[in-house]
Amino acid sequence: QQISWTPLLVLGYLFYLLLGAMVFQLLEKQAETHFRDQFQLEKLKFLQNYTCLDRQALEQFVQVLMEAWEKGVNPEGNSTNPSNWDFSNSFFFAGTVVTTIGYGNLSPSTVAGQIFCVFYALFGVPLNLAFLNQLGKALNAHLLTLERWVQKPGRAQVVQTLAVAIFLTTGTLLFLVFPPLVFSYVEGWSYGEGFYFTFITLSTIGFGDYVVGTNPNKHYIPVYRSLTAIWIVFGLAWLALVFNVGADLMERFLQPKWHKSDLSLAEGATTKLEDEPEQPRIHIPS
Repeated sequence: QQISWTPLLVLGYLFYLLLGAMVFQLLEKQAETHFRDQFQLEKLKFLQNYTCLDRQALEQFVQVLMEAWEKGVNPEGNSTNPSNWDFSNSFFFAGTVVTTIGYGNLSPSTVAGQIFCVFYALFGVPLNLAFLNQLGKALNAHLLTLERWVQKPGRAQVVQTLAVAIFLTTGTLLFLVFPPLVFSYVEGWSYGEGFYFTFITLSTIGFGDYVVGTNPNKHYIPVYRSLTAIWIVFGLAWLALVFNVGADLMERFLQPKWHKSDLSLAEGATTKLEDEPEQPRIHIPS
């Protein structure tokens, strides 16, 4: 008999979501309440300092700021802020579309741009998946080549473990450890904020609370965001392989060992029956 692990997996998945909801609520709700009260207090102070304004006028101005932010216009600074749609930023945005990161801080505002974005993503997302798949196969092929090159009798397991360790260590340094240092220097973030942005981006979660190259008070080199987009592509391929390995390990862990033994016995019995010579059949004439 075969035990169906699907209900157990569904229950574990729901439990993981409920656990995450409880922890996020515990960590963030009180801080949100504090920031909301502080914002309301700042609005009251503003009205007290500028008596020519009333509450309705202030709320309308806040609405204008929110609409500007939703359209990708940073309310800070003035009209001399760099465009969000120069070639470098547009290249970065195209990368966030096909990789399904979708930060949410920038989106097309024209009908033509929105329609083009739909069809661009319709063909670009499968193209990106195919590209990442081939890139992942290439990385995996290099691992296999390394394993065959240094493989010796009796050391296969050691070499395989060493190759995986090198792959994980090198990728972690290139895509998770060193980039936050660069982002911290260029963007003025802390290392923790840079590391958070790095993982949220490469995992395609993309909240949009941290995005590179959006501070109007900083001067960025023209190719900064383009280089970041290229880094994202290779980081996506590496992290996708790591996620695939993790998912494969979880699936192996969930498979019942005794069921594998039963399958082996059944396959052995089937092989034995196939190996036995066929008995001659006796035809009885009617």
